[in-house]
Amino acid sequence: MAGKYAQGVYTVKNPEKYVGKKAPYCRSSWETTFASFCDNNPAIVNWASEAIQIPYRNPVSGKQTVYVPDFLIVYTDAKQKLHTELIEIKPLKETTMENAKSLRDKYSVAINMAKWEAAKNWCKANRIFFRILTEHDLYRNTKR
Repeated sequence: MAGKYAQGVYTVKNPEKYVGKKAPYCRSSWETTFASFCDNNPAIVNWASEAIQIPYRNPVSGKQTVYVPDFLIVYTDAKQKLHTELIEIKPLKETTMENAKSLRDKYSVAINMAKWEAAKNWCKANRIFFRILTEHDLYRNTKR
């Protein structure tokens, strides 16, 4: 059904890993896929959904508002070193003007760029990494 998204509360299977203050709410099937990945991947030590609020100025409205990235994760690499990342899940068409297909997508890209610039600055100040994942990162065999 067009315009409908798979939304809802994700049921955590490994509650000892989930450090969010509220139950993880997924706004799409892609976010549900990533929540399941975090919940079940042994390299993920801790994760949270919509746990951080970052102030930014909306370039369309001109108003100061808050950006809430989708996930915060802590994981170990192959050398057992800990890493922390802030993760945003977005459709490719909302990540760059080149990929934007409609005027709505272009507005989304403009707003996302402002959010992501604020997130990158916040992450740099907090010594963590900011990553944007698209459908191509979440699912293999999708066309770029």
